[in-house]
Amino acid sequence: MRQIRLLKCTSSERKREGLCALCHTHRHLCGKPFCPLIVRAKVLTDLKKVLGCREFLGASPPGIFVGSWGYPKVLAGPLVPPLEGTDTSIMDTPELWLGRTLEEVLGYRLTLIRGKISMHVEMARNPPRFLTILQEEAMASRSTDTEVRMRKEPRLEIFFSPRAAPIGPSASLESLALAGNPSVPREVERTVSDGDLKAAPATVKLYEAGIPERQIVRLLSVGLLGTRRLRRLVPTEWSITAVDEILGESLRRRILEYEEIDEIMLFGAMGFGNNVQLLLLPSPWMFEALEAWNLGIDPPIYGDYELPWGRSSYPTNLAGAYHAARLPVLEYLVGIRRQSAAIAFLEVGREWIPLGVWRFRELAREALRHPPIRFDTLNEAFCELKARLEIPMTKWLSASRLLSLHRAQRRIEAFF
Repeated sequence: MRQIRLLKCTSSERKREGLCALCHTHRHLCGKPFCPLIVRAKVLTDLKKVLGCREFLGASPPGIFVGSWGYPKVLAGPLVPPLEGTDTSIMDTPELWLGRTLEEVLGYRLTLIRGKISMHVEMARNPPRFLTILQEEAMASRSTDTEVRMRKEPRLEIFFSPRAAPIGPSASLESLALAGNPSVPREVERTVSDGDLKAAPATVKLYEAGIPERQIVRLLSVGLLGTRRLRRLVPTEWSITAVDEILGESLRRRILEYEEIDEIMLFGAMGFGNNVQLLLLPSPWMFEALEAWNLGIDPPIYGDYELPWGRSSYPTNLAGAYHAARLPVLEYLVGIRRQSAAIAFLEVGREWIPLGVWRFRELAREALRHPPIRFDTLNEAFCELKARLEIPMTKWLSASRLLSLHRAQRRIEAFF
């Protein structure tokens, strides 16, 4: 198995994605139009009677969360809403959240009650009963009724992660059981039972078989992918970026065989206080992601990039956001059987609250579903980008390494 621990969240990533609580919900000093803590209070008011209990029966989306604190001993457990016999899949499926409001998404996440039990990551190689049940649930493709009993009443708290979606009330788990038979896709069953298949090719195999990326992340998190003697639990936020990186690298190798695009293209989408603009240039494959948080007078722009041979180091500036924005671009290029250079402009507005890096992935996919605006020159593309981005275009251009390389690059035709 790959050394997934290298994909852990960096301190700068946590700082950028963190939630500010300057005024503790009183005066909106953070500048957000609504306070996530107040939204949480409204959701928890509806759950107050339920949260006074220790036993729950609900339809898990299916949802699993494996924490990273204390690694290699971690807290793992199911995410169970107190909604029996209901299709709750949307609560843990980010690709269905576009078009929803921030309040709705927070409502989905804070309705999920997280059960926690401490496990060593290597227990995946010989799983105890608790983990076996979690693994069965992770393999399911549809909501599964789950019975949980907590040691104490769930605490009214919220957990924000730089990459994963928020988690609501939680408590230590005493017992866990599935109230129904999980519906497991045949390809998932085959891949999980193959104890000689490494994690990276297993991830690609599932993806090519049409298994949703969210389910692949669950399987990796609960230690069901990789050679059997090396399997381990992987914290959810690490698994998200690991799957993005593995799939992206597989697609990158494929597009290197394709011809280059022959025109400049611009795609864009906005949502959840985020603005994603994708600029594709006629060139061999190169990629750069630029991220700016439009929260002050002169916001800095962070960036990471790669050349045609990919990256040999971790993108420490953007971390998980880099791979989340890169994967949809590669999916698009494979779909049109072309290669290009690509620059992702990721602008975060004041109304944003931490929901995870999925928003860059899904907004990029949404942008690429629609026809692009096409240009003959870079200056024409920059004029359009200037109208779409709030931060001055000159700051983006000065921060970009890829644009400098692209402008200086001499094509082979120039030598004939």
